[in-house]
Amino acid sequence: MKVVILAGGLGTRISEESHLRPKPMIEVGGSPMLWHIMKYYSHFGHSDFIICCGYKSHVIKEYFADYYLHRSDVTFDFKNGNQMIVHSNIAEPWRVTLAYTGRNTQTGGRIKRVQNYVGNETFMMTYGDGVSNVDLHSLVKQHNDSDCIATLTAIRPGGRFGVLELDESKNHVTAFREKSVEDNNWINAGFMVLDSKVFDYIEGDSTVFERSSLEKLSKEKKLGVYKHDDFWQCMDTQRDKGVLEQLWGENRAPWKVWE
Repeated sequence: MKVVILAGGLGTRISEESHLRPKPMIEVGGSPMLWHIMKYYSHFGHSDFIICCGYKSHVIKEYFADYYLHRSDVTFDFKNGNQMIVHSNIAEPWRVTLAYTGRNTQTGGRIKRVQNYVGNETFMMTYGDGVSNVDLHSLVKQHNDSDCIATLTAIRPGGRFGVLELDESKNHVTAFREKSVEDNNWINAGFMVLDSKVFDYIEGDSTVFERSSLEKLSKEKKLGVYKHDDFWQCMDTQRDKGVLEQLWGENRAPWKVWE
């Protein structure tokens, strides 16, 4: 199953680093957030990636252009004709399509722009700034067993996010609203499974997927929810980055499920 990753936003809340590179390329443990997300999906057998680039897209393209070289031991032999010898190379089982989806395109527009790469098949989608230990096998199974066009993963982090109203009996999202002080409610954590019919709910570049598209689906009772009560963490701020760095540095990163 193909995986679409949104990696084109400006990352204004972590501007200390995002003025140099896209937020998904900010490093945790010496590797970009994007790499962590891709390693996680690959562990579950999903290794065909479509990256929706925008802001500073060249940084992402250059990273993957040099990925093979940077992950290998290399000898440069200048004495014998400037030879480059690659040793013990590390090759990920990935196919990566890097699509420029515009600098100011909204989330729905970015998804719409890669429709030709996705084709007429069910695919996965997530954001390039969040990691989790969600069970992707279980997520896909729930979606396939439902009649929903889209299934999103919901978590309860507290804090600063808009919340979801759920029909608990049917695992459907019924409404979206802003968070109030009293809330300890579910929010959209990404890690979605989408049928190709979802493209019919995206008008163009100005479509905000989380508002226009998902709200239409929820009203039609075609938006499923997979509830995840374990780890999820986004990287919106330097504080968020510090949390992820600490977990990684102490070898306690719940999303590190690969060897």
